[in-house]
Amino acid sequence: MLGPVLETIIGGLMSGMLYSLVALGFVLIYKASGVFNFAQGAMVLFAALAMARFSEWIPQWTGLENKFLNNALAFVIALAIMIVVAWLIEKLVLSKLVNQEGVALLMATLGISYFLDGFGQTIFGSNIYKIDVGMPKDPMFLLDSVFPGGLLVNQEDLVAALIATALVGVLAAFFQYTSTGRALRAVADDHQAAQSIGIPLNRIWVIVWSVAGFAALVAGIIWGSKLGVQFSLSVLALKALPLVILGGLTSVPGAIVGGLILGVGEKLAEVFLGPHVGGGIEIWFAYVLALCVLLVRPQGLFGEKIIDRV
Repeated sequence: MLGPVLETIIGGLMSGMLYSLVALGFVLIYKASGVFNFAQGAMVLFAALAMARFSEWIPQWTGLENKFLNNALAFVIALAIMIVVAWLIEKLVLSKLVNQEGVALLMATLGISYFLDGFGQTIFGSNIYKIDVGMPKDPMFLLDSVFPGGLLVNQEDLVAALIATALVGVLAAFFQYTSTGRALRAVADDHQAAQSIGIPLNRIWVIVWSVAGFAALVAGIIWGSKLGVQFSLSVLALKALPLVILGGLTSVPGAIVGGLILGVGEKLAEVFLGPHVGGGIEIWFAYVLALCVLLVRPQGLFGEKIIDRV
């Protein structure tokens, strides 16, 4: 019995790291600008579409047959597109809504989300596309000497989890040890104080949205490689919303730990409770878990408790 449980936990941890990668985009943007970015799921889809289509188009345009070079060029182009998208969002939307009510910013990100969904379909098409970056597809067996038959682990999930873990580590180091990262944290703590010491908010917001776009691109490539690039990707990415609530809106560690909790929890619930309740638990588990946490700790597991002094 222990073997299947461990297999499920390992699979959940690997899925959780991918959720964490998407959740980081939500957290970073909220910390730096106070905007709850409902467009993060659409950014994942848009980035994946750009990667998939340019990896098809580049060989046709250049005659290049080296798959690694094609994918590398497609990645660079897709990343450049996401940075341009970030710059346009700041210039055309955020800069016009400075000091506006939170609901105005929320509606703006919803509008951006629908625009990116439609614009992506217009430019790249609405079919299901594949991304082939050479990730291994075959499963493997671990700990044969400990468990009869070993533990079945999907190599693609393992590689994806390692990539997500490495990226999360790089982003954490970036925010902790670089001058730009320190400026971002200063803006997150207090906009007016950061601006008073010469930190340009507009440039910081562009950087944050660009970093969120980079995280969305990596997440889109991984999910697209696993499931194909289709418009359900934006819905899948939005599963990170309850994760952010679970971990705390302003907590980067919360996004990581929350992702692991969500990944493991939904896998265990689906495998061991699903057969008794008709299945489909993975669809709603994240939202019920977030609701339970909100009832006990509204700021999330790692969020800052707000105390109003009267």
